[in-house]
Amino acid sequence: MTIHIGAKPGDIAETVLLPGDPYRAKWAAETFLDDVRLVNETRGMLGFTGTWQGHRVTIQGSGMGMPSLSIYANELIRDFDAQTLIRIGSCGGMQDHVKVRDIVIAMTASTMGSPSRSIFREFDYAPCADWSLLRAAANAAEGSGSPVHVGGIYSSDTFYDERPDLNEQMVRHGILAVEMEAAELYTLAARYDRRALAILTVSDHLKTGESLPSEQREKSFAQMVEIALNAAFTGK
Repeated sequence: MTIHIGAKPGDIAETVLLPGDPYRAKWAAETFLDDVRLVNETRGMLGFTGTWQGHRVTIQGSGMGMPSLSIYANELIRDFDAQTLIRIGSCGGMQDHVKVRDIVIAMTASTMGSPSRSIFREFDYAPCADWSLLRAAANAAEGSGSPVHVGGIYSSDTFYDERPDLNEQMVRHGILAVEMEAAELYTLAARYDRRALAILTVSDHLKTGESLPSEQREKSFAQMVEIALNAAFTGK
């Protein structure tokens, strides 16, 4: 048990999926896992552990933004010995060829600032995914039925962004999508020698203004979860 995770020793699996929304964690656990049980509800940030095809899996909500993600990833790694952490969440498309409902697998995650920024000071550290997970996810995604894009994303520390000039540069330099957590997850995984990956569903588009209707989100997000689970246990 930690300050933010009320699980007991042995409650958390070595493989953890991290949606930002705790209720998405509940939906994913009940939809994809067998023998599911609630292992955390501290501060309403729900976590569940069960099995997928005989493998133990924890699905733990991580909140919104890098500071919140950092809390949960740190405690999962340091106190519960999580080895593989995969973020599953939504993102905003930034390129014309990246459409709503598409899946983005983040090879790298650029950012202006994160909780780890103070460690590096003037040094521009380049957070990247674990290669074995990235390769396995890309292979698993081929049969998902959705267009899949592999490349760089941008982890923003603001949701209501007022930097159109920065967005223009992200688009210019090939950034596929924007979200708010992956850069810190990748940095922590590197620090503690763990495996990490972000698999994202495009829920809206910054250039077109299109947004995925709420009733269609679960079906689209399901493909992302399936890819994550397959990648976790084949990418070793």
